[in-house]
Amino acid sequence: MRDSVNLLVDAVPEGIDTKGITEYLSNLKSVNQIHDLHIWALSTTETALTVHLVVSDKVLLQPIQKHLHDHFDIEHATIQVETFEDANMEYDPDCH
Repeated sequence: MRDSVNLLVDAVPEGIDTKGITEYLSNLKSVNQIHDLHIWALSTTETALTVHLVVSDKVLLQPIQKHLHDHFDIEHATIQVETFEDANMEYDPDCH
């Protein structure tokens, strides 16, 4: 029952190491900053993650996604890569 309630409220699933994920992503070579990290259950057996990585150089996403899967049980990871300049852009309400 508790898993169903957590699923309904988009809670971080029990047993997911949010601090470990944050530390892993923050310590990746070329990653200067992370933001908009969201972790939620897709079902009672699958977990999803989205995150923005601010990078100073190219980052290969496949090894990051594999590490998140193998070490943190994240089945689906969506990673947006931004340059430092992109991350510091002013908000433009006309940009969609």
